[in-house]
Formats: sequence, structure tokens, C-alpha cells
Amino acid sequence: EPLWSFDQYFEFILVLFYSTGLAFQIPIIQILLGLLNFISAKQMLAAWRYVILVSTIIGAVLTPSTDPLTQLLLSLAILMLYFSGVGILFLIKN
Repeated sequence: EPLWSFDQYFEFILVLFYSTGLAFQIPIIQILLGLLNFISAKQMLAAWRYVILVSTIIGAVLTPSTDPLTQLLLSLAILMLYFSGVGILFLIKN
């Protein structure tokens, strides 16, 4: 008997695609919030501790396996996207 049924595998792939797609929207959302003057790049950078905590939690929740390496890689990808969004917003505003 297979480990996963077709429905479980399809649901897994959908969650993985949606989570990856949403993660790549982080810099766009940051730039929009910054251009609309809701939050500045300095304020985003000041919240780096919370961003690390939230990205770690998101990485643990969205990663389907219990492998800590996979969770860490997703968390690092989210962090890189966040800090690249802060950098782009800083360059646009200055």
C-alpha cells in the first residue's frame, strides 16, 4: 500500500505551491506598505527579532516533513525575501 494516496499527495503539492507563492509576495507587500507610508524601512528593520521568530514558526508549520533542515531552509528563504524587501524599499525611498 502506498504511503500517501493521490488526494493526500495532491493536497501536499497545492499547499507547497501556495505557501511558496505567498512567500514571494512578501517584498511586494512591503514595498506597497512603504510607498503608502504605513510603515518605513527603518521600522521594518527594527522588527527583525519578531520577523525571525515568525519566519521560523511559518517554516515549521508549512514544511510537511519533520526534518529541521527543510524547515530551516524555508525560514531562511522567508527571511531573505523580507530583508530584500526592506532593502528595495530603502533604495526606493532614498
